[in-house]
Amino acid sequence: MIDLARINGLTADAFVDHLGGVFEHAAWVARAAYASRPFTQVQDLHDAMMAAVRAAPADERLAFLNGHPELAGPEARARAMTAESAQEQGSAALDRLSAADAATFDRLNAAYRRRFGFPFIVAVRGRDLREILVLFEQRLAREPGEEEAAALDEIGAITRMRLDRLVHEP
Repeated sequence: MIDLARINGLTADAFVDHLGGVFEHAAWVARAAYASRPFTQVQDLHDAMMAAVRAAPADERLAFLNGHPELAGPEARARAMTAESAQEQGSAALDRLSAADAATFDRLNAAYRRRFGFPFIVAVRGRDLREILVLFEQRLAREPGEEEAAALDEIGAITRMRLDRLVHEP
């Protein structure tokens, strides 16, 4: 862990080195948030990072969303996810699915991507398999704009948990 005061004193490159992995394959988020220093709370840091994501042009947000792995998808099976994503999906036992559950996830992942153009994103920590599947089905029924907002909210939950494991307040 690193102290928030130390985070505030880092150079831009060091800041990105420490926090660039908080947002999946998107070190640009940390680089954008750097200008908002100093942060008095971890929440302020997180808010600056989320503001950078939300302010990105639509095509960049779509590319950002597509940088996330599918739940129990091909990247997970190939063990090609970031360590954070692998740990998070593992916490919900998504790395130990039965063949039937894996087929259900494959079907839902394909339907979701067809409908929205990006993978289903949900903060899985603290949720079990059945709860995740219910959310998957519910969110497939949403309108695209509503679902993009929901995906960004879930990214907010995921990244806040990641920041809490990396940065502590004095």
